[in-house]
Amino acid sequence: MGGESLSWPWGTRTQRLLYDNSTTTEQQDQVDSTDHLVLAPRRTYRKDPLNHFKRYTGGWNITNPHYWAFLGSAYLSSVSATVAVQGNHMAILELLMPSLCFSSYPLCIGCVVLYTGQEKFHSSTVNTLEYVVHQADTTSGNLRNVSEYLSAAKQINISQVSLPPNVQTDIDQIQMSIDSSATTLATKTRDNSEDIKHLIESVRLTLIILSAVMLGLTFLGLVFSLFGMQLLVYILVISGWILVTATFILCGIFLLLHNVTGDTCIAMKHWVQNPTAHTALDDILPCVDKTTAQDTLNRSKEITSQLVNVINTVISNVSNINFAPNFVPLYYNQSGPLVPTLCNPFNPDLTDRECAPGEVDLNNATEVWSGYVCQTSPSGICVTTGRLNPTLYDQMAATINVSYGLYQYSPFLVELEDCSFVLQTFLEIDGTYCPGLGKYSQRVYVGLVMVATAVMLSLVFWVIYGRERRHRLYTKAIHQQAKAAISMLNNSFSSIPLSTFMTFAVFVPFWALEHFCDLSGN
Repeated sequence: MGGESLSWPWGTRTQRLLYDNSTTTEQQDQVDSTDHLVLAPRRTYRKDPLNHFKRYTGGWNITNPHYWAFLGSAYLSSVSATVAVQGNHMAILELLMPSLCFSSYPLCIGCVVLYTGQEKFHSSTVNTLEYVVHQADTTSGNLRNVSEYLSAAKQINISQVSLPPNVQTDIDQIQMSIDSSATTLATKTRDNSEDIKHLIESVRLTLIILSAVMLGLTFLGLVFSLFGMQLLVYILVISGWILVTATFILCGIFLLLHNVTGDTCIAMKHWVQNPTAHTALDDILPCVDKTTAQDTLNRSKEITSQLVNVINTVISNVSNINFAPNFVPLYYNQSGPLVPTLCNPFNPDLTDRECAPGEVDLNNATEVWSGYVCQTSPSGICVTTGRLNPTLYDQMAATINVSYGLYQYSPFLVELEDCSFVLQTFLEIDGTYCPGLGKYSQRVYVGLVMVATAVMLSLVFWVIYGRERRHRLYTKAIHQQAKAAISMLNNSFSSIPLSTFMTFAVFVPFWALEHFCDLSGN
């Protein structure tokens, strides 16, 4: 109608993917001034019953009632088809007369297709959701680890040297933002995942029960029909039509799920081309607030640099100076080669910095400094050559662990800032999980159609078989009555004398001839 062509969802899947995912400047124009992207606009450009059947332009959005309204048109089509089939089943009864036993074979095949399809669809959906939740939990866990490292940095104290008070205040503020973002990310993703899981579990249970009931209904109907239990057959026929109606309705629901699955995969591909835009996909796996991510990255670099400065201050002003014995507690009999300073990985402007000659790196500083540790007396004075006593070395090692931990999380914070973790998640879902979801949701839909059609035909065959059985019984009764009447006539004729038959045989011809002549004379 109107130049549009009808096609099955699975028949043109590849064509639609290529059509919807073509990169055009038009897609770039769909990011408005508020940086909000309309996902899969071409695939979802369908008539909206809630808007006077005008074209829907809101794109993929599972929270928009207009999105579900045009998807529901396919569902209503299945229900309408069910009503039309039920209204004309009497015509089908008169046209179809296949074998009663053979009618159960398509049902068995349909149940097998339905069961295997729903099992695969369920496992694919659960695996996809678990992957999304795992990615969200991993990101949330990394954020909390960064928060813990920042908290540990506040407690750093090396020879009474610690972070400046303003830096500690900044740590408190950024920790609140990090904890809030981590909680929001994990909670929102897990809640949405649980909602979808509950829906999928309900659908799975419904499909399993439906398959079992359909098989049992067909078996009982076959047995009752063969044994002529017409009352029970009629009860099963009524129940069967109700189940067929429910099955066709379920077909519509799964067609809707099939379309939603395809739309979601297209939307993910579309978002990958515009990864920084705000979309409805934020309800599935939201990006961390960009400001929070940027502040966390800057603060982690700043604190890493500050901790390195604290260590180098202690090395330069305590460990590498030969104090007089009266400078307690700075004096502990330092002696031997000077302790190399720690390499600061960042410049004052927080850009990456190359290590200078003679500096030790964060990843091997504790190992290098272990060669500068002396043995001490109970009073803490070095009794062997060395510039680091065990207490000072332990404090420096703890500071190194915090600094190195924050430094190691810098790439993660960069990915957090540009939402790369969501990008990688959607790419993995589109490449690994989407093909299976589309394939198995289609298989469930086909299985439901096969089961509904097979049961509908079985109902027709039961009624036809019952009518034929009643017809044969009626004909048999008529034949028996006719045979009894003929037998009674034979017995009556056999009791009449032969002379009576002879008189009748002679008299009748003469009477007929005389009657004919009278008619001719007149």
